[in-house]
Amino acid sequence: MRAQFGTKVGTGHRAGARWVHRTLAAAVVTAACLAVAPGVAAARPVTPSDAQLSAAEQAKQAAAAQVGQITAALAQAQSAAAGAAAAADIALQDFEVKQAAADQARAAADAAAAAAAQAEVELQAGRDDVVAFARDSYMQGSTSAGARAFMTSGGPAQLLERAALLETVGEHRVDVVAQLTVLETQATAADQAAQQAVGEADTLKGEAATLLAEAQEQKVAARAQAETLVDQQDAMEAQLETAQQTLYGLQGAREAAQAYAAQQAVPPAVSTTQRPTASSGTGSSSAGSSNTGSSNTGSSNTGGGTAKPAPAPAPAPVDTTAGAPAGSAVQTAIAAAMSQRGLPYSWGGGGSNGPGYGITYPDTGIWGFDCSGLTQYAYARAGISIGGTSREQYAKFSNRTVARGDLQAGDLVFWASGSASGSIYHVALYIGGNQVIQAPQSNDVVKVSTMWFGNDYFGAVRPTG
Repeated sequence: MRAQFGTKVGTGHRAGARWVHRTLAAAVVTAACLAVAPGVAAARPVTPSDAQLSAAEQAKQAAAAQVGQITAALAQAQSAAAGAAAAADIALQDFEVKQAAADQARAAADAAAAAAAQAEVELQAGRDDVVAFARDSYMQGSTSAGARAFMTSGGPAQLLERAALLETVGEHRVDVVAQLTVLETQATAADQAAQQAVGEADTLKGEAATLLAEAQEQKVAARAQAETLVDQQDAMEAQLETAQQTLYGLQGAREAAQAYAAQQAVPPAVSTTQRPTASSGTGSSSAGSSNTGSSNTGSSNTGGGTAKPAPAPAPAPVDTTAGAPAGSAVQTAIAAAMSQRGLPYSWGGGGSNGPGYGITYPDTGIWGFDCSGLTQYAYARAGISIGGTSREQYAKFSNRTVARGDLQAGDLVFWASGSASGSIYHVALYIGGNQVIQAPQSNDVVKVSTMWFGNDYFGAVRPTG
């Protein structure tokens, strides 16, 4: 899907170049013919040989054959490049999902490390309590001061009071030791959890880096492949134009020579004193009309000998399960997206807070949006969270589907390389009137485009329905 925009632009440029070349060639032929028009004095033109014309014709045919071959190869390569670009966008989403998991794991690891540190503090406090208890027992000469307390009591009342106090102290001593055991267990568990969380975070980070590298490789390869073949096609078409101009020039020269020869072969004019007959006065008119070439105007071929391409098969019909859209939220989202028109496409760039730099190479230094970043930003301005990737945006509202005949402004429309939602690679915001606003592809900008359907159209959802 994304490759189609660049192809259209390149084709238009090449068609313009071909028009200029052909116009110049026609001008050459016309000038050659005018040079030998009746009544104009001119030197005898040089007649190209049959060998020269044959060689020029062969050169033109060879160039045309090469153009045909490279055009066919370009069509296949552009299809492959579009598939590679879609795969790269899918791989980018895989990276973003894995990166989010890695960030969550890192946060869990940090929390576990903090818990382990707190457990260590509490464990040390428990150890200090045990040390204090041991020190007091040593200074008192016994681990139990109960007997001395009873013997030094001033009477029965004081004896009962000291007995209750000693019971409480004893329970406290038991609690201190038990608490120390619990703290040691908690500290050990917290440390193990922290180490495990760190390991999981590092693993996910490594997996995310691998996915990103794969996505980058696919994206760069797709771009390079398409650009190389476009350059090759331009070069071959330039050769074809040169060969055609050479042939047209030789043909024009021969026609000029033939016209000159015919002019020289015309017999002397009849004396003006001779009276013309009635039939001779009308003969020239009838002769001229018989050579109008009306039977060769080619009207039978103007209907276009080129067959129209076969229409793309329609995707499986999807029922509309979404309700009516919320007008105010839709208008806010569309206005937010429209305000970003002209910003560059940036692979992996942008999000809820607005435009941003692309994800490392190849769009590191490009400030803008990718497709899902633009739609995420648009709906964030309306206070609706739709997720950060095109797959996530579809999945979040997959219970609010919209049939293509029921599309309304504010719907999110998706394209995929397969039949599963995991193959979604592009999203745009439908704005009504058979138009969408989108961040289409690299080397392009956020813009309004005509809505299109095809083999890769996946479906639509309604975030406000």
